[in-house]
Amino acid sequence: MALRAWLDARRSWRAGHAPALLVIPLGLIVTVCVVDVLAPPHVHLGPLLVAAPAITVAFGGARTTAVMGALAVAAQVLIGVLRGVFDTANIQAQIAALIVVSAVCVTVCVLRDRREQQLHQVRSVAEAAQRVLLQPLPSRAGPLRIAGLYIPAEAEAELGGDLYAAARTTHHSTRLLIGDVRGSGLGAISKTALLLGAFRAAAHRQATLPRLAVHLDAAFRWDTSQWGSQTEQDTVEDFATAVLLDIPDHDPVVHLISCGHPPPVILRGNRLIPLVAEASHLPIGFGGAFGLADYHVQTFPFEAGDLLLLYTDGVIEARDTDGLFYPFTERAPQWTHDDPDTLLRHLQADLLAHVHAHLDDDAALVAIRRTTPTPPPSDPAL
Repeated sequence: MALRAWLDARRSWRAGHAPALLVIPLGLIVTVCVVDVLAPPHVHLGPLLVAAPAITVAFGGARTTAVMGALAVAAQVLIGVLRGVFDTANIQAQIAALIVVSAVCVTVCVLRDRREQQLHQVRSVAEAAQRVLLQPLPSRAGPLRIAGLYIPAEAEAELGGDLYAAARTTHHSTRLLIGDVRGSGLGAISKTALLLGAFRAAAHRQATLPRLAVHLDAAFRWDTSQWGSQTEQDTVEDFATAVLLDIPDHDPVVHLISCGHPPPVILRGNRLIPLVAEASHLPIGFGGAFGLADYHVQTFPFEAGDLLLLYTDGVIEARDTDGLFYPFTERAPQWTHDDPDTLLRHLQADLLAHVHAHLDDDAALVAIRRTTPTPPPSDPAL
């Protein structure tokens, strides 16, 4: 995201300022040409003309730089002719040097523009991959209004180990997953893709949240242990913290299973209510391995007007330059009455301001507002 913004800003700046900045090299060429012709015979300012194409490189493209280099060479030739020294070795050496410098400047522009184009293409591919893997959450799901936000720790990264997803069930409810895969880099992205794929494949058809949790844990462990070349230590250390939620459309509650993940919070009025489950299970990847695949569901009130906030530890563990953690529980209630998208924008700006735009870990947030529920569908058999 940062790279894309930098490339766009650079193109915009060059497009807007290049015409005005051309006055600098053009003025230099005219000034050197006039002063050199009028100056005494022992004064030679022609070598200064190399600055014209060199300056143009900073804001112009290859064609503009080439034109400025050609004008500088023409000015050097004109100086030699007007001063009657065009046939001398000195002026010819200056012209040759100016041609070489201009060619080098044009080459630099070509390579730079080509590199920018390659980076632009790579960024476009990365953004497309992100949209496929970490799909945007639906803005509406039954009586729920939903928004998601992902903030990568690395400026050039689009996706890491944090994840979220949502799915509708045939039982008129919405299921959500938020999690954090251990580690970073390609390994974490691979596990993120695995969990997201397993959730999307099963969330809509698993009858209960415990069965869905067992499915995710089994899929995670199977993928981790299927290759014999992997060491036992790597296998044991692969895991993901997660929270699974099921929110019925017509019942003002939220059901959740916590697998070692920070507890969600409900913003109700000016209050912040942590949803701390009585049973916090082992992270995904550990449950079945230790024979603890019996997941317990905790139920909490989630009424119309409430805002449910899910987050990863990259939010609450973000530190400023003094080592102070981000005061999440103090800041979040300030925007209780905002819609989910606006609340997340406020939190993002506040979080990045706290850490001076430098996160040590990826961060993900999901905001869910329950609106006034609609009446349940009538049974056609009655």
